Amino acid sequence: MTNLATYALDGQIAVIAMDDGKANAFGPNMIAAVNAHLDRAADDEAKAVLLTGRPGLLSGGFDLKVIRGGDPQAARAMSLAGARLMMRLYGLPQPLVIAAAGHAIALGAFCLLTADYRIGVDGDFRIGLNETAIGMSLPPFGLMLAKDRLSKRHLARAAIGATLFGPQEARDAGFLDEVVAAEELRETALGAARQLAELDGASYAAVKDGLRRDAIAAILASLE
Repeated sequence: MTNLATYALDGQIAVIAMDDGKANAFGPNMIAAVNAHLDRAADDEAKAVLLTGRPGLLSGGFDLKVIRGGDPQAARAMSLAGARLMMRLYGLPQPLVIAAAGHAIALGAFCLLTADYRIGVDGDFRIGLNETAIGMSLPPFGLMLAKDRLSKRHLARAAIGATLFGPQEARDAGFLDEVVAAEELRETALGAARQLAELDGASYAAVKDGLRRDAIAAILASLE
């Protein structure tokens, strides 16, 4: 299970890298793996968390094989687990940096919206929410994240129009905070995580909780 994502400590930064060899889909095992590594980061008292994928890809979203696999209970369980993971990331007490080394689609793009700082790479990559293009609606947690984190100028195009943005436009839309060359991604992301880790951890967690607690609680209550 945890071989779908690796864990390493770089100083006081917990680095979680997702790589399933395919689409980095958030299936049941990937969700469990990321959760296990977040537990480990807490146990290690990491000052910040860096979440990344592999070159060319952060994540393509939920595992469509489960969604279309003919078992509605399995599909619902995965959707609920994914929603809870997104809310865990959004409310993570430690600073969360996400480094997207390529495409981030659907839940992969929502994952970017959970982070405190997001860095992408320049290139022929697409980032966005394609749900309405494939006959799906945005779940409540997705609507909340989109409204909270995306630029109002791009919200309709992103959430309703299923626009997939290139990295530079994704920064303008609110999916990313910074775009760098691929070879600069890791050090830039670690630098951002280290800078956030220098802030007072208790104060950081308290302010984040104050800003996001009610929205997260409402989403989690709706999942019940």
